[in-house]
Amino acid sequence: MLKESVEKALNEQINAELYSAYLYQSMAAYFEDKSLAGFAHWMDLQAEEEQAHARKIYDFVNERGGRVVLEGIEKPKSDWNSNLEVFEDSLEHEEKVTAMINDLVALAEEEKDYATHSFLQWFVDEQVEEEDTFGEIVDKLRLVGDSTQSLFMMDDKLGARAEAPAEEE
Repeated sequence: MLKESVEKALNEQINAELYSAYLYQSMAAYFEDKSLAGFAHWMDLQAEEEQAHARKIYDFVNERGGRVVLEGIEKPKSDWNSNLEVFEDSLEHEEKVTAMINDLVALAEEEKDYATHSFLQWFVDEQVEEEDTFGEIVDKLRLVGDSTQSLFMMDDKLGARAEAPAEEE
């Protein structure tokens, strides 16, 4: 059984994951408008991944006898000054999500909720991967600068992203 404080924090994380999906879908729409289909595809898949993360937490709350309470999702940003800014914002957002996950881990430890602590380790590992991936794209966008040819090459590479395999339990 989940303690009230842990249940509340997990519900907040569900909302944060759904906001992440909404934000990345907004970024996909931005890239579609710029005729960068590869970037848009990459963000579409990222949005789907974030929805899967929300569902993973949703299912866990239910499995532990908790109550999922969905709240409104904040409107995401919809316009950026550059492709680089989109990914800088993404990286910054993932760093905030990492801090939220770390706070959840600390709360689970404080409440001696070892099942939740164990469950959250997957998200800790996932956030390392997320920050690394976004950071690498930011670095590459900084390197290519104003090179149209390089931008199109990146668009092709990002467009080749395959759908993520089913999330491991």
